[in-house]
Amino acid sequence: MSRTVFCRKYQKELEGLDFPPMPGKKGQELFETVSKQAWEEWQSQQTMLINEKHLSLMDPNTRKYLQAQMEHFLDNEPFDKAEGYVPPEQ
Repeated sequence: MSRTVFCRKYQKELEGLDFPPMPGKKGQELFETVSKQAWEEWQSQQTMLINEKHLSLMDPNTRKYLQAQMEHFLDNEPFDKAEGYVPPEQ
């Protein structure tokens, strides 16, 4: 059986991540407070931001920016979205 966490984004018990998504204290905090569903949604948002804004992960400022956007996203605060993105029709 998979483990559950009280997800800070959805404010309910959901399936947790299989392992910390990054090293260190921050990775452990995310592992303990973010659901697999919320993390997958963030990864999708992050990919759109990187692609649409032509961000370089080699730039330390880009990494700080993405870290801040991740916190906003997971805390249900306003966060930057990819401008001009139109979801595919179903």
